[in-house]
Amino acid sequence: MTCAYDEMYLPQARETMGAMLDYAVWDCKVDIDRFFDLFLVSGLADRFGRGDPTVVAGKSGPEIVWDVFAATGFSDERPKPRYNMNRSREYWTGWILAHYQWHTAMSFGEIVRYIPPSRVMTLYSPYHERDPRAFIERADDIYLDAKPEANLKMRREARRMSQSELAAASGVPLRTLQQYEQRQKDIRKANVDYAISLARVLGCRVEDIVDYTPQGATSNAT
Repeated sequence: MTCAYDEMYLPQARETMGAMLDYAVWDCKVDIDRFFDLFLVSGLADRFGRGDPTVVAGKSGPEIVWDVFAATGFSDERPKPRYNMNRSREYWTGWILAHYQWHTAMSFGEIVRYIPPSRVMTLYSPYHERDPRAFIERADDIYLDAKPEANLKMRREARRMSQSELAAASGVPLRTLQQYEQRQKDIRKANVDYAISLARVLGCRVEDIVDYTPQGATSNAT
């Protein structure tokens, strides 16, 4: 498993994202899904997901909210943070989302497209009292149920290409291509030349065809 960034930043990242969502919802009165959309648009979500230390460890949760508001022009208000000793559901949602993103190395945009923060929050009980691995297993199930098609297949079909046509144009063996689309092989572990060639033919970035494949979901991930 390749995680998103060095584990040394993970504890602070979880705390920061937890405080960010708690502050955005309770002090700034912004719907949790609406705020996360702003977070994505601002560009800060990408930096956070890459483990940029100036974001995951260099700013407090409220400071990130203020930066998101400034970047998106959403609001000029800066309510004073009210620190609550009791961790809210919103705090846990941010905490566990940061952990899940780190674990999967998916972008936040990819995660919340299929598991929005409001959906994560409904899992607060009983998962907030359990090991994060229990949430990861549940979130993996939700993700795969919500997204039955692999990114590679969706991109290929959007270009109106058959598997045979894509295989011929990219030089990737047809059987290998089929295994990527069926998640029998993990495309994140694909031959670099294969990944670049597929993306070139499909007119997209390599990251646009990459999928998160939970451990145990593939029969041959090499």
